[in-house]
Amino acid sequence: MGRLRFGPAGKPLSFKGKMEKVPEFLEAIGLDALEYEAVRGVRISEEKARLLGEEAKRHGVVLSIHAPYFINLASPDPSVVERSIKRIVDSMVAAEWMQAYAVVVHTGYYKGHKSKEDAVRQAIEGYRKAIEMLPDWVKTPEVSPEVMGRTTAIGDIDEVIQICTEVERCRPTIDWAHLYARYQGERVKTVDDVIQVVEEFEKNLGKHAVDPLHTHFSKIEYGKGGEKEHHTLSEEEYGPEWSIVCQAYLETGINAVIISESPILEKDALLMKKICMEKRK
Repeated sequence: MGRLRFGPAGKPLSFKGKMEKVPEFLEAIGLDALEYEAVRGVRISEEKARLLGEEAKRHGVVLSIHAPYFINLASPDPSVVERSIKRIVDSMVAAEWMQAYAVVVHTGYYKGHKSKEDAVRQAIEGYRKAIEMLPDWVKTPEVSPEVMGRTTAIGDIDEVIQICTEVERCRPTIDWAHLYARYQGERVKTVDDVIQVVEEFEKNLGKHAVDPLHTHFSKIEYGKGGEKEHHTLSEEEYGPEWSIVCQAYLETGINAVIISESPILEKDALLMKKICMEKRK
C-alpha cells in the first residue's frame, strides 16, 4: 500500500513562529509535507533555506516549492520570458538548498500565439533553458508544471505530459481542483476518473511520475473560463470530493504528496488525512 503524505501550501495558519520551525509544528499535529510558497518571489536566504531543509529532514517532512506566480514562459515578450526563466532558476536553487524535491510552476498562457501548440512549444524551450542554466551543484529538485484551472492557461493533462516528456528533470503536479474547474466539473467526478488520470501520467511518463505523485487539493468554485476561487472541504456546494480522490489513491496503491490549498490550509490537510485513514481501516 502506498504512502500518502499531507501538508499545507505555506506556513500553517495556526503557527506564529519562524518558517524553519514549521516542520516541528507539522510533525506535532500529524502532518508530514510542506510546500514552501515563493509565489511573490524567491526571497529566502541560503542560510534559512538550508536550516528549513535540515528541520524538515529531522521531523520527517517532505518539502516542495511553489515558484513565483509571475511566470509566463509563453509570453510574446522576450523580456518576460527571460525573467520567467530566471525565477525558475532561482526557485530551483532555493529548492536545492532546502532539499525540496519539486518546484511547482504555472507555465504560462496561450495569449499572443496562433495556436495552443505554438504556446506550449515556446514554453518547453523556456523550461529547457532554465534547466541548462542551473549550476552543476543543483541536483535534487525537478521542475513540476502544474495542471491549471483556467482555460486560458497552459496546463491541461496532455500539455503537462508533453512538457515532462520533452524537458529533463520534470515531474507533474496534479491540482485536482484545477482539473475539476478546467473541465466544468466533468472530471474528478468518480474514482475511475481519478484512476484514469493517474494511469495516464504513469503510462506516458513512467513510474517516476507517480512515486510520489505530487498533488494539490481543495474544493473550488468555477465559471465559464474555469477556476474562480478555492474553498474548504466543508463547503458542500463545491467540488471535487476528496473521498473520491483518496479512494483512487488507495486503490492504485501509489505514493502521493497531497498539499492542501484550502483557505484553512492545515485544518483541511488534517481532515483529508483523517478521511483517508478511515477508508484504510
